[in-house]
Amino acid sequence: MIDRLTKSKYGWLVVFILLVLINWLFSFIHYRTDLTAEKRYTVSGATRKMLEKLDGDVDVTVLLDGDLPAGFKKLAGSTADLLEEFRSISGNRLRYRFEHPGSGLDDSLKVSLIDSLRSLGINATNVKAQTKAGEGEEQQLVYPGAVIRYKDRTIGVDFLQGQNFQAGLSSLNNAEALLEYKLAGSINKIRQDTVPLIGYLAGNGEPLDYRVYDLIEKTLRPNYAFRILPVDSVQVIPAFFKAILIVKPVQRFNDAQKLKIDQYVMHGGKLIWMIDNLYASLDSLQRSEGQFIAFDMALNLEDQLFKYGVRINQDLVQDLQCDKIPSVIGSVGGKPQIQLLPWPYFPLLRNYTGHPIAKNLDYVLSQFPQSIDTVEAKNIRKTILLSSSPESRILSTPARVEWASVRNEEDLKTFTHSNIPVAVLLEGKFESLYGNRLTKAMADSLSAAGQPFLPGTREDNKMIVVSDGDLVINAVDQNEGPLQMGTNMYTKQQYANREFLLNSLEYLVDQSGILETRGKDFTLRLLDKTKFEENKSFWQVLNIVVPALVVMFFIALYQYFRKNKYGRS
Repeated sequence: MIDRLTKSKYGWLVVFILLVLINWLFSFIHYRTDLTAEKRYTVSGATRKMLEKLDGDVDVTVLLDGDLPAGFKKLAGSTADLLEEFRSISGNRLRYRFEHPGSGLDDSLKVSLIDSLRSLGINATNVKAQTKAGEGEEQQLVYPGAVIRYKDRTIGVDFLQGQNFQAGLSSLNNAEALLEYKLAGSINKIRQDTVPLIGYLAGNGEPLDYRVYDLIEKTLRPNYAFRILPVDSVQVIPAFFKAILIVKPVQRFNDAQKLKIDQYVMHGGKLIWMIDNLYASLDSLQRSEGQFIAFDMALNLEDQLFKYGVRINQDLVQDLQCDKIPSVIGSVGGKPQIQLLPWPYFPLLRNYTGHPIAKNLDYVLSQFPQSIDTVEAKNIRKTILLSSSPESRILSTPARVEWASVRNEEDLKTFTHSNIPVAVLLEGKFESLYGNRLTKAMADSLSAAGQPFLPGTREDNKMIVVSDGDLVINAVDQNEGPLQMGTNMYTKQQYANREFLLNSLEYLVDQSGILETRGKDFTLRLLDKTKFEENKSFWQVLNIVVPALVVMFFIALYQYFRKNKYGRS
């Protein structure tokens, strides 16, 4: 049949039509095999399940089109591949396109567009690109993000949010690793008709002023239902609160308050503790003569946290990997000379365990954190979420806070501790602090409120303990007002405090499992420039001469068989 087709007068036309038909049929089939070691191109089961259940059309506009630097082109390509996979899984419920923001618009409309994108949380990144050889560099505004629309709702996704813009290829690689989480998480969020209710516990001196403006107004309210909960105003903490934040209390907790928190946990409630065990602040240092002693807050929470599996120690963590503050370095003409210098009391924390909550995040800024020890607690798993660098140390009680805490080379040699825990995730079946100390009055008050006493959780529960109440506190600038949490008010550099909190809350209250996609690894496989230069000629021959020789070999082979076949005829 093949011989007749090739010898036929219109055989070439039939072959052409068949090829066109095959290509047309395969255009409707999207399939790829993931051969990477880290399975970077495999969509998770949670994402697949969510996309298959879409009950409406989702439109995604990716703002990475046009002439982009190489790193952003790679990010755009990975985004296109992932969205094509999403489109196929969703049964064409998801549509996407790429646009260049502001293309064809006049200046006034461009300004309006930039403001709209900023309100959606998509910020411009100023990158430097090489123009032509010898012509230097030019600056270019890139918007590494996407706008997602579903029904009458719109949400923005910033691919570089939570990344260090100074990290270059590393930050883009992290952004690529987080693409599935950010896109799938945003799609899942925009399609939800109800959102979990988060409570902010008040009654023990927790801040309710401009220091938590970013926490409440810019972080919690846009993403969750939110309510402030005065602990003394209720007999029990209602179960409809999916999670409770306890942020920087300064007054002692009594047994009635602790029982309410305890039974909230026993009935399945989620907690995030952000506790300062010692009182230490930069304001106190500025008011003193350059030093003061950090003192115990006496919050009366030690036994409760110990029962759950952790102990916040009476010490301060110092780290050579730290943020900068203004310091006086000398005097000229009677005027102090001020310079921004690293200050070990403000460690920059990272995740070294690979947990999805904090993996691939930029540094998280802390202020005067204490160390955390995990202690034995039956059926409780402990995971360290944030810890210090390999160059840190612990100042035990009485902890003296000083401007010049590192004076010489000998002091530097004392930073020998590594990965001191500052944030810990606890998971499992918790036991009540009041299992053997419940009074009849306590039991009666719980029963009257319709929440009978439980000595332990019936199912696995979760909580997060952070030994720094300032982690979610924002600075207040005299000109700009409240800044984003984790922002250095002197350099305006933003750290990933907000992203860490949002990831923590999502892990506690979200049941979709999409957060697990943050655990992906993307390995940077870069060329070794030294080896490349040493073997430059070899690789040039391999990539230019060898392909030509292979083509010539097959041509010669074809001619040989053709000559043998038709020569005998």
